[in-house]
Amino acid sequence: MTSVIVRAMTPDDFDAVVAIQRECFPAPFPEDQLWTREHLASHLRRFPEGQFVAELDGALVGSASSALISEETWQRHLPWEQTLGGFHLTSHESNGTTLYGADIRVAPLARGMGVGRGLYAARFELVEQLGLVRYGTACRMPDCLASGLAPADYAVEVAAGMRVDRTLTPLLRFGLTLVEVVHEYMPDEESRDAAALLEWRPASIA
Repeated sequence: MTSVIVRAMTPDDFDAVVAIQRECFPAPFPEDQLWTREHLASHLRRFPEGQFVAELDGALVGSASSALISEETWQRHLPWEQTLGGFHLTSHESNGTTLYGADIRVAPLARGMGVGRGLYAARFELVEQLGLVRYGTACRMPDCLASGLAPADYAVEVAAGMRVDRTLTPLLRFGLTLVEVVHEYMPDEESRDAAALLEWRPASIA
């Protein structure tokens, strides 16, 4: 039986993580918005507990990068670069209240096999272990442009189950809830440069 193993990221994983991300985010997603080995090394130095990879039958097929941010930063709903301090995650705050998902990726051939769910389960478990208020992230909406809708209207329809978005819909199924839409979040033509702000709270806080 195929099994997904989620573990801590190590420097030996960097090349595979970089390759997978480029499979997951092809053009028109901007090349300069993708991780490099240098970025991943910075993530490990700042917050090793928040960096995960997933293996499927011994092959690395996914990864997730995260940082801690303060309650004030979370409530401000800032663009990606300001929230996280850019690609090196320099805004990571060791006393933060929110585990913020900087990125997650699953190799296309491994989708539908529980990899994404396993990575999110590891993130939710870390929230509980650290006694945080929430897991939060801002999600791409790659089918927004084709819908012809404004990002806020589109996100509401996806959250209500009226539409399916290839990125947002799976995260809602993992148990995250829509908070609002952040405009000018990052350069992303498909999402109209917007992102859906999502959160998950432990049962003791929700």
